[in-house]
Amino acid sequence: MVTTSVLHGMEAILVQVEADVSPGLPTFEMVGFLSSEVKEAKERVRTALRNCGYQLPAKRITISFSPAGIRKSGSGFDLAVAVAILAALEAVPKKRVENTIFLGELNLSGKLVPIPGILPMAAVASEAGHQTGIVPFENEKEASLVPHMKSLGMSHLNQVVEYLRKGEYQKPQADIKIEGTGTKIKPPTQADFSEITGQKMLKRACEIAVAGRHNLLFAGPPGAGKTMAAKRIPSILPPMTERERIEVSKIYSICGMFDESQGLIGVRPFRSPHHTVSAQGLAGGGANPKPGEISLAHAGVLFLDELTEFKPGTLEILRQPMEERQIQLIRAHGKYTFPADFMLVAAMNPCKCGYYPDMQKCTCTDYEIRRYRNRISQPLLDRMDLCVKVEKVHYQELEQTTQEESSESIRERVVMAHKRQRERYEKEGFFYNSQIPAKKIATFCALKKDEKRHMQQIYETLNLSVRSYHKILKTARTIADIEGSEEIRMEHLHEAICYRSIDSNFWERRR
Repeated sequence: MVTTSVLHGMEAILVQVEADVSPGLPTFEMVGFLSSEVKEAKERVRTALRNCGYQLPAKRITISFSPAGIRKSGSGFDLAVAVAILAALEAVPKKRVENTIFLGELNLSGKLVPIPGILPMAAVASEAGHQTGIVPFENEKEASLVPHMKSLGMSHLNQVVEYLRKGEYQKPQADIKIEGTGTKIKPPTQADFSEITGQKMLKRACEIAVAGRHNLLFAGPPGAGKTMAAKRIPSILPPMTERERIEVSKIYSICGMFDESQGLIGVRPFRSPHHTVSAQGLAGGGANPKPGEISLAHAGVLFLDELTEFKPGTLEILRQPMEERQIQLIRAHGKYTFPADFMLVAAMNPCKCGYYPDMQKCTCTDYEIRRYRNRISQPLLDRMDLCVKVEKVHYQELEQTTQEESSESIRERVVMAHKRQRERYEKEGFFYNSQIPAKKIATFCALKKDEKRHMQQIYETLNLSVRSYHKILKTARTIADIEGSEEIRMEHLHEAICYRSIDSNFWERRR
């Protein structure tokens, strides 16, 4: 019995491959709820074995994959099938395949081809007690990131057989690439907030959003700096925790986007899909469901520029993941769950021409403005913690000589705010202010008598929903954390309310 693995969403499941060679009509059958690419493995394996000098006997060969109730998909079963057949033919010792997981695709010559998803598959094997993993040479570094398991990178089926027979492993030589001479191009310097002139409220909103992992919406005329600010958010993101690094690395491994030479991913993702992205591209899916953009942005930022240009149906997909921090895809052959704990940052113009409410420049009719803004539903807008009206930069601000605050100093405050939140919520099952459940609002966002009376007036005056009311309190909690205050004071509430005034100010109809 040979062990391999299959991906089921984010979860890797161990699969046992058994081979039986018995007298009968010469056939090669594979059973166990297999997809078409797995069924095709028998032709690849048959040819690879023949080209490696192993002629299959004219007997009945049956390959069984268990557990049979889980659909097997992908091309990573080839090596396990070949080893199972060789073990059944006694070409390799059966005891040598125990406590070892075999992962990899074979080409017709017997060469091992790399596959995606090595990291989660090797991790589940290690947790199950497997001590050795045999993987394609190109996947060795990725598999070696898994602790408590020896990863052996092989380049050819014959090398695998030699190891199983003699127990000797010689690492394949990597292909030598001749590097061209000349000056090396330095990587571009990360964009910094000090490059943005003026726009203090815009930069302050970015700081608060990152400090509490709040969703953020920019609305303003073209050229005001919305996209410029959003693209500088990565420069103030705090470092990732070990848990986040492992989760993100697994997601990128499944998608075949993991760079094993860099080790576990240590930089928070910043994904910015084009507005033509499909619903499947955003949420994930496919014949063999893979993570979409919202999962690729896990533990990082999902930036949607020109928000109103996205298809309304595509945007509505975001509503549930924004609340649950994961997405579930239901398919005929199972349910797939992908993590989606992202911070949404979006930018939009106030109208189609982009200049409302400047009536000297705006050429849109009332109907055009309403139609334009109705592309964003109120439930989605309600889920944005901070909504910032971005104003045009004045000439005087462009000519000022004072140095703008750098991303480094902003990041220091963000890191300290995150530290306070992690200490506060250490035993709660969540980590950030934006994640405080409704039943815990009164505990962690407690207000004094005057602040309560003020919030009652705001709730009634702005006709807030319960979700909007809670988001104001969560934002105020984050502002207090940035200021180093354990109590939410009146000035914290005032600032938090400013970021919701867009509902009754910018979003109102033109008369």
